[in-house]
Amino acid sequence: MAESSSSRATPQSTMGGRGGGSSSQAMGGKGGSSSYATSHPLADTYPVNTLVELKLSPFGNIVRGLVYSTDEFSNTIVLKKALPHTTVSCEVTIVNATSVLTRKTIEYEIGGVGGGGAGGKMTEDDARKLAGVEDLNDLKLPLSNVGRKVMEERERRAIRLAEESFGHINQRASSEGQKIFDKLLKACNEVVWRGESIIVLKEIRVDPPYAPDNCSLINNVGGGLDLHSLERVKMIVSAAKS
Repeated sequence: MAESSSSRATPQSTMGGRGGGSSSQAMGGKGGSSSYATSHPLADTYPVNTLVELKLSPFGNIVRGLVYSTDEFSNTIVLKKALPHTTVSCEVTIVNATSVLTRKTIEYEIGGVGGGGAGGKMTEDDARKLAGVEDLNDLKLPLSNVGRKVMEERERRAIRLAEESFGHINQRASSEGQKIFDKLLKACNEVVWRGESIIVLKEIRVDPPYAPDNCSLINNVGGGLDLHSLERVKMIVSAAKS
């Protein structure tokens, strides 16, 4: 899927993420061809940041949204629809281009607020809510190019983070042990596995069955800072088990 980025949205091959977007089921009829079939690239037919209304086969369903991205390989259009006053930020719909019966660019009336626009146009207020932007002029700004070097760096970073995450998983530990490890890692950062025991800050050892009583100082020095760290680890372990 081709990618573009801007200050408003970054069309990507993977949708969702932190912040809460909901993804609807991919739409597309089996067999048959679209009455809106075209030999032009999808990116030309469905420009990014365009508000569109699509009628889909086989039942004539109508979907509206902002064109977020297109993918020539899977022949799909990705539409994003803002969901104000809900717990999620937007709804993402993936549409099979062959299922599109008709396509209409949504026009809007500048200066209108609420209700229906004149001449069948959407009001500016309704268009902003559908697109999820504060200013509709933002949709007219050119999308900045994403260089190959930038994408390769993102890929390397994603791989590195994935490898680090896999390194925190102990196949020999119980699910309870892994849960305690994850909680300690979030709180203390410097946490590693040693067999089935968890080593925290190179000072504290948490042994199976990973209860507060199973936490002990490795060197057993018992200084003020060491005891404070031990009590803190016990509190985290106790909270994780409750």
